[in-house]
Amino acid sequence: MTTRWVEPGTGPDRPRGRPCCSDDRGTWAVTIARRRYGGRRHVALLSLLLFVLALSLGPTPSAAAGGNWWEPTARPAPDSGIGVTGEPFTGTDARGEVRGFVDAHNHLMSNEAFGGRLICGKPFSEKGIADALKDCPEHYPDGSLAIFDFITNGGDGRHDPDGWPTFADWPAHDSLTHQQNYYAWVERAWRGGQRVLVNDLVTNGVICSVYFFKDRGCDEMTSIRLQAKLTYDMQAYVDRMYGGTGKGWFRVVTDSAQARRVVEQGKLAVVLGVETSEPFGCKQVLDVAQCDRADIDAGLDELYDLGVRSMFLCHKFDNALCGVRFDEGALGTAINVGQFLSTGTFWRTEQCTGPQHDNPVGLAAAPGAEAELPEGVDVPAYAEDARCNVRGLTDLGEYAVRGMMKRNMMLEIDHMSVKATGRALDILESESYPGVISSHSWMDVDWTERVYGLGGFIAQYMHGSEHFVEEARRTGAVRDEYGAGYGYGTDMNGVGGWPAPRGADAPDPVTYPFRSADGGSVVDRQTTGQRTWDLNTDGAAHHGLVPDWIEDIRRVGGQDVVDDLFRGAETYLGTWGASERHRPAANLAKGAAASASSAEWNPFTSYAPGRAVDGDRSTRWASDWSDDQWLRIDLGAPREVGRVTLDWERAYGTSYRVELSADGTDWRAAGSVTAGDGGLDTVRFTPRQARHVRVVFLDRGTEWGYSLREVGVHGR
Repeated sequence: MTTRWVEPGTGPDRPRGRPCCSDDRGTWAVTIARRRYGGRRHVALLSLLLFVLALSLGPTPSAAAGGNWWEPTARPAPDSGIGVTGEPFTGTDARGEVRGFVDAHNHLMSNEAFGGRLICGKPFSEKGIADALKDCPEHYPDGSLAIFDFITNGGDGRHDPDGWPTFADWPAHDSLTHQQNYYAWVERAWRGGQRVLVNDLVTNGVICSVYFFKDRGCDEMTSIRLQAKLTYDMQAYVDRMYGGTGKGWFRVVTDSAQARRVVEQGKLAVVLGVETSEPFGCKQVLDVAQCDRADIDAGLDELYDLGVRSMFLCHKFDNALCGVRFDEGALGTAINVGQFLSTGTFWRTEQCTGPQHDNPVGLAAAPGAEAELPEGVDVPAYAEDARCNVRGLTDLGEYAVRGMMKRNMMLEIDHMSVKATGRALDILESESYPGVISSHSWMDVDWTERVYGLGGFIAQYMHGSEHFVEEARRTGAVRDEYGAGYGYGTDMNGVGGWPAPRGADAPDPVTYPFRSADGGSVVDRQTTGQRTWDLNTDGAAHHGLVPDWIEDIRRVGGQDVVDDLFRGAETYLGTWGASERHRPAANLAKGAAASASSAEWNPFTSYAPGRAVDGDRSTRWASDWSDDQWLRIDLGAPREVGRVTLDWERAYGTSYRVELSADGTDWRAAGSVTAGDGGLDTVRFTPRQARHVRVVFLDRGTEWGYSLREVGVHGR
């Protein structure tokens, strides 16, 4: 989620205290010819029962009617148009690979987040489209109380609140508080070639607590559970249109093999993710963590059981797991205030140590947010040359990363600070773990090759076609090098803003109707109720206009960018599958005999060489305070060695080499580092047989000696 302030959520039309919308019992429209039976109502009832029985015992409605598999047999009436004709593509290509576009970052259910009244409207309702697509109660009659609307979009927030059937003012590309993911609009994106959608369950307890309107509590995990449930409810809702369980196009998937089967069938694989500021209650107050390892394990287990397979560890606010990548401008100031209200601390910055940097901290005034600060407390000033968050990945955050790897989940690194991202990538590289995702352009671009090198997946935010094409071309060479497809993150319902119209007189506008990217379907303008949208004049107002936006990309940037996007499903599922198959390599050094050129003396604790191979990061080996030192490990027998990891304490080496020996006498260099910067280093080389491993340290990075928490030796 990218925001002009932060992220969204709603559920305004539900009466206070009612359970979620899936518990409503609405009316489905299966049109039946009516006849008069006078007062004999029991005859009419019997006829209806026999009709229902015939449906349940006979062939499927589509088979009975000879209809197409992609067309529902019982769509609610009235409802939205789709505007796409033709059979969706199925199967795999000549190489056996799946095809299709990936929306790697969406928020189908964020109307249920932030207290339930921030995003207005629902993606589906058992009561029908008029109930699903209506505004928040406080927006009537003219938007005067649409407070979040004018906070995020400027002006006075006034707008025509009526959704169905007129849609005079929403959804729109610049309306950040209205539903963009109505199920029929998602259906249109699917019919236009989208085959994977990541539904990030999202909320923010602080925004919920300070927002004026809400109809539920602000506990983040409670909201996450509800949104997960409603995603499965939406699946059931679509299934009923197609004749029963498992028959619809909207399929929630929990492993990559299942997802591949869904895509091969021509349907939409929906993956659950989580993007929230304080997962498992892991906030920090005055830099003190409010969770522990048991909370993290319990939280990860619960999310996994809900079907979640990817997640962010921090978002918008620094928490007990990691520091965040800042927001800019007035939005950044408002979020910084929110962090203070939640944690008691503002963002803190420092000069960056490498080419990567976080976003500039918001320095513009945000009077509405700043008014919430206690008297005498002001947002601090920040030096322009201090672009990095001092907070990186904490020990608890590292435990969470390793916990996700243990459960074969994928880590989302967008929104992590540079320091946190760097450490997370170090950990993933040390284990050759491919499960890393950048889903909507919120990581430093200098991390791109490291992500692809691991086997990860990258998607760009849904920018306007010109910007999207420019960025796609900038990273095209590295994608070609790694044979990677590309994705987009629409961030719909994510309060981020979407592509504005290029204008009907713009060069090479979208011409309706047009063919889908696979060539098998015809896409015309999309109509819902009395409103018809045209990308040229309306921009990307809702999720149903994704196919139009992709056609605009083709016209602006050429077929090659669309081809990269069309390979997105295969690459995303490849990353997921590799994460599932990953098994940690044995650490050959754990518990092995170790010796060193020196060991720092301390009367209270030991810094002996064996502390670097005891499997405990709370202990360490430390050398004397001079450059030339070595640490030697005896594996006990010849083993294949191809990877050595060094987990540094603060005293690190900038220059060192790894040597191997069969007998402990004749040493051969295997790999070297000449510009080390501490953290967690991984040295890879061609695997070879060796019994002894020696690290020879040449130059120090600090005034102290060399200090290692753990050294790992692996086969590959």
